[in-house]
Amino acid sequence: MRDEKKEVWLNYLALTTVIFAVCATLSTFKGGGFSTRSVISQAQASDEWAYFQAKGIKSYIYQVQVEKLELDLIELQQGSNQKLASTYAEKIADYKRKIEKYEKEKTEAQVKAKQLESVRDEAQIHSKAFGMAVIYLQIAILLSSIAGLLKKKVVWLAGTLAGLVGMIYFADGFLVFL
Repeated sequence: MRDEKKEVWLNYLALTTVIFAVCATLSTFKGGGFSTRSVISQAQASDEWAYFQAKGIKSYIYQVQVEKLELDLIELQQGSNQKLASTYAEKIADYKRKIEKYEKEKTEAQVKAKQLESVRDEAQIHSKAFGMAVIYLQIAILLSSIAGLLKKKVVWLAGTLAGLVGMIYFADGFLVFL
């Protein structure tokens, strides 16, 4: 067998393939992490919205009860049972404090749920960019492999172009500039 002279561009093909493979691996890892963060944040936000709704229901129940007791109190004040009227007034005041407490907790839950939704949305943006990076980098690796087998430089250049697009998405996954 005679020794074939190795073409210089094949060295660059090997180097770019390795770089694309490393970036694709990192993109997969980072994209998965952001995807997980998105799912967890969505679950936590859903929990907060459920808590918000529960507090709203409790507050409403107490509001209805306050209205009923206030009507009953009016009747009692017109009568002679001042002790019972005083008990009703205390109960109404207690219920109003609970209503204030639930309304405050509702507001806190709403703020927390919106923060978690913001985390989810941000994670989805990063995850999408890393996902696009993986697609283009895998195409680049595939085309580079075919170019190496066929020794076709034009196929490697096409793969390099796809890889550069993948690298832009890879950088976008970190920096979010697109």
